[in-house]
Amino acid sequence: MTDTPTPLAQTLPADQSSGRQPDVLIVGGGPAGLSLAAALAQAGMQVTVLEQQAESVLANPPPDGREIALTHPSVATLQRLGSWQRLAEYEVGLLREAQVHDGPVGQRGAMQLHAGGSGVDHLGWIVPNHALRRTAYEVARREAGVRLITEARVTHVAVTPAYAELEYTDARQPGTPAQRLQAPLLVAADSRFSSIRRQLGIGASMHDFGRTVIVCRLRHELPHHEIAHECFGYEQTLAILPLPNDLVDGAPLCSAVVTTGAAQAQELLALPPEEFAARVQAQFQNRLGAMRLVGERHSYPLVAVYAHRFAGPRCALLGDAAVGMHPVTAHGYNLGLAGVEGLTHALAAAHARGTDIGAASVLEPYARGHHRHAWPLYQGTNAIVRLYTDDRPLPRLLRQAVLAGSSRLPPLKGLIVSQLTGRRPAWPTTAP
Repeated sequence: MTDTPTPLAQTLPADQSSGRQPDVLIVGGGPAGLSLAAALAQAGMQVTVLEQQAESVLANPPPDGREIALTHPSVATLQRLGSWQRLAEYEVGLLREAQVHDGPVGQRGAMQLHAGGSGVDHLGWIVPNHALRRTAYEVARREAGVRLITEARVTHVAVTPAYAELEYTDARQPGTPAQRLQAPLLVAADSRFSSIRRQLGIGASMHDFGRTVIVCRLRHELPHHEIAHECFGYEQTLAILPLPNDLVDGAPLCSAVVTTGAAQAQELLALPPEEFAARVQAQFQNRLGAMRLVGERHSYPLVAVYAHRFAGPRCALLGDAAVGMHPVTAHGYNLGLAGVEGLTHALAAAHARGTDIGAASVLEPYARGHHRHAWPLYQGTNAIVRLYTDDRPLPRLLRQAVLAGSSRLPPLKGLIVSQLTGRRPAWPTTAP
């Protein structure tokens, strides 16, 4: 950090000094960062995105096992950006209904959640994470206002009263000097374990659930009727997500999400594919018939993250760098897209007025609004996880009361459905 800013054109690399000085620097080329880049470019701004991965990986991301449930507002955002239209038909599945089971499937009545009365005819959509990554790249790449620097390792970030700056090295040219970029605003979108957030001096509250999630695809005999199931066990939780039928032979497919302790997760990953599929089939009480593993199993540690603030002097946080959610309520990527909408709205309005887009008066409304939206979802999700994985008598009674209340109290079920669809309830939610 310097006290007296150097004129911007003097600090930019040669290929950046002729008409392409960035308005915004984004660190992180995931779907949230690339979606923001495309949205800002469509609003007339120049954006530079720095990403550690190679461009070939961004253009053709490998499957990672994760299936993303998207709300109606999220799909509307993707449609406006143009990335939704780039998804293949076989990559988009419908989510018509969700059922929540307390304990073994079928032991007691499930909470049934559907979109009836919400103004829409289904809860949402399910799309593979790698497809969302690919289409976000395709849309950002076609925008003239987006410059993408891949295989870039950001080694230093700082802010001054006049600008934000970063330095990065090119992994393709080891030993070459670091290059420096400056812009009115820097956005960190580099994962829930964001090194950029830390360099900016923004702390985060982290909750390590001490558990691991295993995700995979399975073929099965019986149709899933586009119904998702969340089966809460005390040692192991199972989610079954409906997917589009197999492209080749039309066989029904689902995504299985198994959450368990780290040691048990390693045991499950070491099982032969046939035995692993049989375990899932048995836990789901054979409701979809015989199951067979398709592709690889992937595992991820479960750590939730909430940044202490979403913006600071000439900087903002986006996506998992702001809020990293437990996946049980499927809000993670939807929150990322909500952040894209909020930050784009704030920056585009300031840019149109000729206002400094890095000013606190521009960034604070985004940070405040995103916090109001994210805080109840984050706390509610963590409370659900604690409630449904606690085997003590009182939590058991409370779980049963919630399940019974959802059937007897339509407003309670309506509130839950409004969160699943992304269509907010009429009453306000509050956050500190």
